[in-house]
Formats: sequence, C-alpha cells, structure tokens
Amino acid sequence: MAEFLSEEWLNSFEEKLNTDDRYAEIAKNWEGDINLQIDPGNHLAEPVTVYFDLWHGKCREAYFVEDGNQKDAAFAMNAKYEDYVRILTGDLHPMQAMLTRKLNVQGNMALLMRNVPTVLDFVRCAQEVTDIPE
Repeated sequence: MAEFLSEEWLNSFEEKLNTDDRYAEIAKNWEGDINLQIDPGNHLAEPVTVYFDLWHGKCREAYFVEDGNQKDAAFAMNAKYEDYVRILTGDLHPMQAMLTRKLNVQGNMALLMRNVPTVLDFVRCAQEVTDIPE
C-alpha cells in the first residue's frame, strides 16, 4: 500500500493495473484515457491531475500532469480530495458519486455506462494499493 497521490502510489497503481488478471479480463475491450482531477482538501493543498492511458486491460502510461503536460483525455473525472478518499475507502460507491455529482465526469457517458464493470474494477485496483493518510 502506498500513500494516495505519492509517486509510489502512482507506480503501484500502474503496476497493479498491468498485472491484475481480473482487471485485464474485465477491461479487455476498454480503449480510452482518463484525467483524474483532484481538488484540494485535507492533506492536499493544490489541485492534482493524474493521467492514465488505459488500453485493452493495460495501463500504457500513468503520470502526474505538470503545467503544459495536459492531454485531452477521452474522460475527465473531477472531485474533491475528500470524495476521492471516500471512494477509495469504500464509503462512497463510484456510481453513487457520479449520480450525486460528487464525481463530475466528462466524456462519452454512453460508452462509460456500457463499461461500468471496467470502471468499478479500476476503482478496486486503486483501493487495493492506496493508503489514505490520517
């Protein structure tokens, strides 16, 4: 387990996505990249964006977005730090977060809704490698 939003966390999450057989099977048809945008709160003073290039059950690339390094991803998911923490600890279901607009999603919603199992397993992988600071 690695502290949420640390370099170690990002590396562990990418490795988990690339070695998890269950994720590979569930996400085998997924083609799309994602920007996770985390707004400040609690342990986070500045906004953070994390980019994931997800392709057929693998993560081809993952990195913290720096100024000028922003890619237009197929999906952008934005939430407050506290809401991401609630999702990662299992206190808030990802679909409930989207429906209550605690997690704002931009992108092809029809594609996303056809691939809910992929989204949920992406979250499972994140939950399994994430340690939330007290």
